[in-house]
Amino acid sequence: MYVKCDGMEDAKNLFDEMGRRDLCSWNVLVSGYARLGLLQEARKLFDEMPDRDNFTWTAMVSGYFEDGRRDEGLHLFKDLIKSGTRPNEFTFAGVLNACSDVTAEQLGRQVHGYITRVGSTPSSFAASALVHMYSKCGSMVNAERVFKGMLQPDLVSWTSLIAGYAQNGKPNEALHYFELLLNSGKVYPDHITFVGVLSACAHAGLVDKGLQYFYSIKDKHGLTYTTDHYACIIDLLARCGRFEEAKRIISGMPIKPDKFLWASLLGGCRIHKNVELAEKAAEALFEIEPENPATYVTMANIYATAGKWAEVAKIRMIMDDRGVVKKPGKSWIEVKRKTHVFLVGDKSHPKSKQIHEFLGELSRRMKEEGFVPDTNSVLHDVEEEQKEQNLSYHSEKLAIAYGVISTAAGTPIKVFKNLRTCVDCHTAIKFISKIVDRKIVVRDSARFHCFENGSCSCRDYW
Repeated sequence: MYVKCDGMEDAKNLFDEMGRRDLCSWNVLVSGYARLGLLQEARKLFDEMPDRDNFTWTAMVSGYFEDGRRDEGLHLFKDLIKSGTRPNEFTFAGVLNACSDVTAEQLGRQVHGYITRVGSTPSSFAASALVHMYSKCGSMVNAERVFKGMLQPDLVSWTSLIAGYAQNGKPNEALHYFELLLNSGKVYPDHITFVGVLSACAHAGLVDKGLQYFYSIKDKHGLTYTTDHYACIIDLLARCGRFEEAKRIISGMPIKPDKFLWASLLGGCRIHKNVELAEKAAEALFEIEPENPATYVTMANIYATAGKWAEVAKIRMIMDDRGVVKKPGKSWIEVKRKTHVFLVGDKSHPKSKQIHEFLGELSRRMKEEGFVPDTNSVLHDVEEEQKEQNLSYHSEKLAIAYGVISTAAGTPIKVFKNLRTCVDCHTAIKFISKIVDRKIVVRDSARFHCFENGSCSCRDYW
């Protein structure tokens, strides 16, 4: 029987009249409320249901993820596993994508294990989501292993692998897989794939190669340039200091430059201390998104490096007048399936005393090894000793220190940060990796940095 309902309320009334007898009717209501974002109503019905099937669980779990309530979605997925109901491919994909968004690799591994136990096919949506999840979490060995196990990888899998290698400082591997994709004759790159390819070139300083791929987007593959493509190529040129070429491309764009392009140009200006062009990029960004603190902070850093403290003060005054607040640096590390979060100078952790004492000892040993703190980017015009103190307890250093003192010798350390890591921390972590003899992976807002034996996978180019 088919009955037309004008809305969820009519469907609910009809449902009540039918005596709530049909599982299909329950599912229609739960999924309908979930899709509309009415999760409280959906969950109430879900909890009242005498029976649930895979569709019911998937609708509710997906509803939480789509509404951004990932913790609740992941918690409900765990309940699903305990219930004995077998999730389908869409459920797995939804959970794995949520793990990617919050870099919850340990839970992603558990989901992977469950998929293996229930015998999901290697060419499924779930396999593609696994490649994406491992790539986003920086586990490229696992990402590649899943990819190679797929009977026929789809474009999402190819693109995830390429972008993953690019972000992990392995441009050769990224471009290798891109060439394999082109030679496969079965899958063809789209504009998102080229974003990964151009990013790989940008992170490695492969200017000529990057330009070749950029022009092939339109000339060889017949695709239309997007703002993302332009942002990537400007990032590539600006990182290398080729500002005249960057300006020519910007002036010839058939579309209006967006905030990502101007931010890429500003980042290159920071690297090469191009104050004049940085001011033009910042002016465009102030017009597009005056509320974004990143632009103000980057300009303040550029002025500070140039010793223009009056301009730094002016930037800070503008921020105060506009009510713009600098986003606090935050880093987190997962130890024994528990996530530990640190802010700059944080003393709230139960092991705060041990962490700070360990960092003090590390600082002494680093200086003996020749480490010199980079205080250029400290915004306050204060004494050098105070600047060094300000740098010593950045959030990623606290997280790394906790990881070292809380795990067995030789255990790799993996830390995530919400902002771009600063030059001082990047240099310091290279020293730390050598002193403690650990592999230390830091995922900042732009990419992964893999530190081993005093060097970084980015080759100090990021």
